[in-house]
Amino acid sequence: MWVVRLECAPGASVAVAEALARREDTQWVRIASGGTEVLCTVHGDDADREALLLDRLPATRPVTAISAHCVLRSFKGGGPDWQPVASVLTADQVRALEPPPVAPSASALDATDRILLAELALDGRATPAALARATGRDESTVRCRITALRTSGLLVLDLDVDQRALGLGFTALLWLTVEPAHLTTVCTALASHEETAFTAATTGPTNILASAVTPDPDACFTYLADRIAPLPGIHTLRTTPILRTVKRTGPAAPR
Repeated sequence: MWVVRLECAPGASVAVAEALARREDTQWVRIASGGTEVLCTVHGDDADREALLLDRLPATRPVTAISAHCVLRSFKGGGPDWQPVASVLTADQVRALEPPPVAPSASALDATDRILLAELALDGRATPAALARATGRDESTVRCRITALRTSGLLVLDLDVDQRALGLGFTALLWLTVEPAHLTTVCTALASHEETAFTAATTGPTNILASAVTPDPDACFTYLADRIAPLPGIHTLRTTPILRTVKRTGPAAPR
């Protein structure tokens, strides 16, 4: 996975973000930094990523600068381990949302499995009847296959929550430069904080990226000053407030 930052000409960021959101290999397309910066994560095969980063984006006139950060190791992602979500649910509700135990399987996906996964990526709430029509399987087979894919770890369900419903109205990306000797320590500490929704070690001029979610800017300052500042080995910390999220998870732009 790559995190891509694009500097755009004034007034061009929305069009660039929407174009990126229409790509199947992008997630978390966001507009930040006074509306002149677009950020996104890029998945997909090596050839397509290379074409996007080396050919397509540089040829886009409104894009004035590009930087790409390869995620070397993810210490915390979204989903059920995001602590602010769990903190407002009862223990029974958390258990109901937990995925089944994973038993990795070496079995390969067949063509019908790929159709099933593509349909679920478009609509995670698709009914077994709809999935049966799309795959040509009967409903009972579809249910059994979904269970098998989940328990093998080949199918993972991701949950997007409107953070405002939890009283969390401010999101910022944190770009940290940390001494190599303290890289694991700082990543592990950030991943343990309930304020973070994502933490990873990356390539680039900064070597840690985290997403912080707080009630407001003042709470973000408190988090930076009281919890991050005391961590060892931090040389620089740059904060990028998120203005708008154009696309979250999923293979296609929101309709």
